[in-house]
Amino acid sequence: MIHLAKRVIRQTINDKRSIMMILVAPLLILTLVYFLLGDSGYVPTVGVNTSTAPDPVVTALKGEDVKVTDVSIDDTQAAKDYLNDHEHVDAIFLLSEQSGNELIMHEPDSKAAKAASGIQAAMGTLNPKAGLDVTYVYGDADQSTFDSLGYVFLAIFSFFMVFIISGMALVRESSGGTLERLMMTPIKRGEVILGYTAGYGVFAVIQAVLIVIYSVYVLQLQSVGNIGWVLVAMVLLAVTAVSFGAMISIFARSELQVVQLIPFTIIPQVFFSGLIPLDLIPYHLGYLSYIMPIYYGAAAIKAVMVYGEGFTGIWGYLLGLIVYAFILYLLNTQALKRFRKL
Repeated sequence: MIHLAKRVIRQTINDKRSIMMILVAPLLILTLVYFLLGDSGYVPTVGVNTSTAPDPVVTALKGEDVKVTDVSIDDTQAAKDYLNDHEHVDAIFLLSEQSGNELIMHEPDSKAAKAASGIQAAMGTLNPKAGLDVTYVYGDADQSTFDSLGYVFLAIFSFFMVFIISGMALVRESSGGTLERLMMTPIKRGEVILGYTAGYGVFAVIQAVLIVIYSVYVLQLQSVGNIGWVLVAMVLLAVTAVSFGAMISIFARSELQVVQLIPFTIIPQVFFSGLIPLDLIPYHLGYLSYIMPIYYGAAAIKAVMVYGEGFTGIWGYLLGLIVYAFILYLLNTQALKRFRKL
């Protein structure tokens, strides 16, 4: 038993990837979580019609962790239209003796919660019994967490599962010598990558269609827009996942090494997929999302399912996935030179 334990210890010490996964990866992930979930210092912007709002209310709002901006709005629909056109404004606070106090926000997320908390604290200092009616431009206060974040999990699960399957399979091809024998034929490197991408892409497309149909029609995940555009985004994301898995597998020598790379390649993408609003991520780390494919897929799916956008609202995200897949294709083609320098 002692000899076996010593052998395992020696093998682990000699495997740098295992050491990184055991000792370094947890520290990196915890550090990332610390930055993402720590105090972002974000100050929500609330629109108030200062010409009609009582001075004590405006003074109380400014005394809280809220930035007040003057807006000439007195009804709910005008407030919703204003929020659609001014993304930097998080909420509109309407005060009326007839209808009471009303707070209109984009959607029920952490930014909205921070704005509502500041307004409720301000009103509590003036009148602890004051009521507050909350209205959202998209969604409602009664929707479940699944309805609020379901689009994120569609992107994450699709990308992760396809990445694992394609990465593992290609590693087996490489370790079994199949890839080397294939590279001895006249086939071009680009054709090899396209062949693998097309082959696994078929299953990626089937998986994407199955996930979307099951989520919407069985789990009743709310979708405001055309489900067809959700499928397009899911398919492009899945194809990108195949290319991503191919890139990782080319540099891995075993299935274990593919798994060891997950903390460095997949987990960071989860945090930047939309689970946390980019404005709330401190130190401008939110810009890192633009180099992560899951972000583009999740953003496109959200634009369709939550905001009801069509092609004109998501074409930038779709283009991002296409560009990402093309870059991975070029990298994979160059990486295959290690098997045949032709």
